[in-house]
Amino acid sequence: MRKILSMLAWAALAAAGALGFAVLALHRGETVSAAWMVIAAVCTYLIGYRFYSRFIATRIMALDDRRATPAERINNGRDFVPTSKWVLFGHHFAAIAGAGPLVGPVLAAQFGYLPGTIWLIIGVVFAGAVQDFVILFASMRRNGKSLGQMAKEEVNPVTGMAAMIAILAIMIILLAVLALVVVRALAESPWGTFTLACTIPIALGMGWWMKVFRPGRTIEATVAGVILLMLALWAGRFVAGHPTLGPFFTLEATTIAWWMIAYGFIASVLPVWMLLCPRDYLSTFLKIGAVVALALGILLVLPPLKMPPVTQFIDGTGPIFAGKLFPFAFITIACGAISGFHALVSSGTTPKMLTRETDARVIGYGGMLTESFVGVMAMTAACVLDPGIYFAINAPAGVIGTSLDQAAQVIQGWGFTLSPADMTQLTAAMGETTLMSRTGGAPSLAVGMAHIFSSATAKLGGSGFTAMWYHFAILFEALFILTTIDTGTRVGRFMMQELGGHVWKRFGEVSWYPSIVIASACVAGGWGYFLVQGVLDPLGGINSLWPMFGISNQLLAAIALTVGTTVIIKMRKAKYAWVTLVPLVWLAATTLTAGWQKVFAADPKLGFLAHARSLAGSAAQDVARLRFNDYIDAGLTLAFMIVVVLVILAAAREWVLVLGGKKQPVVQEAPFVESAYATGD
Repeated sequence: MRKILSMLAWAALAAAGALGFAVLALHRGETVSAAWMVIAAVCTYLIGYRFYSRFIATRIMALDDRRATPAERINNGRDFVPTSKWVLFGHHFAAIAGAGPLVGPVLAAQFGYLPGTIWLIIGVVFAGAVQDFVILFASMRRNGKSLGQMAKEEVNPVTGMAAMIAILAIMIILLAVLALVVVRALAESPWGTFTLACTIPIALGMGWWMKVFRPGRTIEATVAGVILLMLALWAGRFVAGHPTLGPFFTLEATTIAWWMIAYGFIASVLPVWMLLCPRDYLSTFLKIGAVVALALGILLVLPPLKMPPVTQFIDGTGPIFAGKLFPFAFITIACGAISGFHALVSSGTTPKMLTRETDARVIGYGGMLTESFVGVMAMTAACVLDPGIYFAINAPAGVIGTSLDQAAQVIQGWGFTLSPADMTQLTAAMGETTLMSRTGGAPSLAVGMAHIFSSATAKLGGSGFTAMWYHFAILFEALFILTTIDTGTRVGRFMMQELGGHVWKRFGEVSWYPSIVIASACVAGGWGYFLVQGVLDPLGGINSLWPMFGISNQLLAAIALTVGTTVIIKMRKAKYAWVTLVPLVWLAATTLTAGWQKVFAADPKLGFLAHARSLAGSAAQDVARLRFNDYIDAGLTLAFMIVVVLVILAAAREWVLVLGGKKQPVVQEAPFVESAYATGD
């Protein structure tokens, strides 16, 4: 009877999810509630986790709690530290969930709500969560080795070394851009700066409490940390208006940049239990709490989706970014569906802190499902706005003009309406001076979140607090990104140590403190240099590299899936290799197509080289710098595409040799050691 009831419950869940997709995809010319996006997503995630992740965990990985993890075997008290499953889940989720799941879906909403939503939900179940889970497992079985090191050992030494260098270079620039987003959000913002600053001493206190004062008392530290975080959020509003404290926390962009560089370095060299892990764990409560509250607000308010399911901009004429639905929807939405950066975290800090092998399922697969839900909520927040307002906020001034009347005329030509009076009223309600052409996705996401939260609080009998919710959303976005910076710096340090270990073996010892300090300084200094240049020169420099990051991120994911496929085949599980091979084929096709178009497309709005040629002979300011940046974009994109193709070809050769019996499948796993946790010692 119990089994029958379970089957009926899962069948009902599947039916609800299918109904959600049907409503979203088939309804035309009538209002569709955003609640159907929540229903479709949650039902699919639950089924995917219950059945697909269990299939991978049992049939392919054979996770075994009797086997000691690197955290238990090495346990150096700094990087290899056995960590509570839920604390590690919080750290891992905070590390992988950066700007991507917030900004990407908002930008991709120019294609309509349907394509991006399908990619977010289906893509994560069969691609993104699979990649994170498989790479976390492979790294855990190999003493926490990085993605690049595994590519070198499992695929080919030469191409693997090239991949290690390329991954580290891209990661340094990626961290600089993410840091720049945070700097722009916090500059001249005392409320946000104060609250984020408070998370550091709170996290230090939690770390010492759980490790030294009251070992294992996670719940006590959690309750205290969450209460203090809420107090910091509440106090930030009063600090901002204080005549002394307000100016003290009102910092210029360059000052915040230097403080962020120092923070990244310190977080990388301190023991992981002291600052990094508890801070990310603490941040996760705000992240997941805000996302869950947003979902509940949607179910309470039932706002209609005002963006069409598919817009005319699927033909590549979009005002926010150029490019057709294929392949650019799958590049713009990276994190949330699949992200190569996650493979760096899954082979960086997380595998060094797993207490038991079975924890990898909820952390690797479950953590990525949670991030996908963030992406779905971001898509929802963007699509409940009037399309005219959405495009007025996200389209650049060069496309829609500099006045509301000009914007209204241009947007009307696209088939949407924009009321200058409504736009003015909305701007005032958010407490801003202007919302016109606030490109980048973050402001429109904050407006959408504020709209849902204020409608929910008003429905519950309170005042809307629209301006407060808007600034809370901006703070939420900044905190989302900042937790990627500290973990990314630490992961970059591991990669730097691995690379340096090929020149000087002692440097590659992750527990040797001089190596830790030197490598951390190199990584923090590397992304810090580009960050400062971006702050000082906002018209060029690092800002111009943003268009290639979606491509680079997905190419990193292609490398991760290639390594994952190789590991599965060498484990003599070739009949299950399709689990990673199918998403690899899809991802390689879309990403290499997008990369080729970004480099060689004849349209100056799309192609790097075409844009550089269009600027030839122009007398506009900074032309030389803009052309130089276009050539850098093109060169780096091509170089990375070449590395990825070489890795895939080298891996394919390895697969053929192993499957053809011409080469013995050598598994590079660490020897089996009985876990003390399995025996209760």
